[in-house]
Amino acid sequence: MMLPNLREQVLEANLELVRRGLVVDTFGNASGIDRKKGLVVIKPSGVPYETMKVKDLVIAGLDGRVVEGKLRPSSDLPTHIALYRAFEKIGGVAHTHSRHATAWAQAQREIPCMGTTHADYFRGPIPVTAQLQSKEIVAEYEWNTGQAIVKRLYGMDPMAMRAVLVAGHAPFCWGSTPLEAAHLAWMLEEVAQMAFMSLAINPAARAMSDELRDKHFLRKHGPAASYGQPAKKKV
Repeated sequence: MMLPNLREQVLEANLELVRRGLVVDTFGNASGIDRKKGLVVIKPSGVPYETMKVKDLVIAGLDGRVVEGKLRPSSDLPTHIALYRAFEKIGGVAHTHSRHATAWAQAQREIPCMGTTHADYFRGPIPVTAQLQSKEIVAEYEWNTGQAIVKRLYGMDPMAMRAVLVAGHAPFCWGSTPLEAAHLAWMLEEVAQMAFMSLAINPAARAMSDELRDKHFLRKHGPAASYGQPAKKKV
């Protein structure tokens, strides 16, 4: 069996989506990539999470061709591949239909960065893609979904904005590992719900200042990050 360690990571990421209540039925998927081999491990299509095993995961190349696996890969594989090909630093992708984040995607509204919880993970409002045109839906729909994400993030640092809302669809998140991508999908759902509730309480509420946003994001993810404990030196 190829890539056993990555298979384990991807299975754990998919199960994390379930544990965090981010999926309904068989919707959603997580994947990971082995950059040296150029291979992607992804959830099989339509397989219930509660019965999914490591051996069920599917391995495909960056050309989309399956190289190992008896089951059909997730229908979102081309979208994942588009992200891996466009953003070389990402090592995992998670896609959910979590309730609040999906509602923002269906409303085609970006999620404003209203507080420090949001800023700890995402450096600014969560962007929304343009709607796909008819020709993009009819042919190569999933690949074109990925291209819509890539276009929307043009000029942005994908490691500072690690999530996007696909208009009329749902969110995609990514990280350096499959489990990090799943964690960000959880955080995205949390901030989506917080923003919704904040605007319900006060429709005139505004996004936080850029200064406070950057303070929180950079203290956790910047070159001089001060959040948490320093990595232990190897002896």
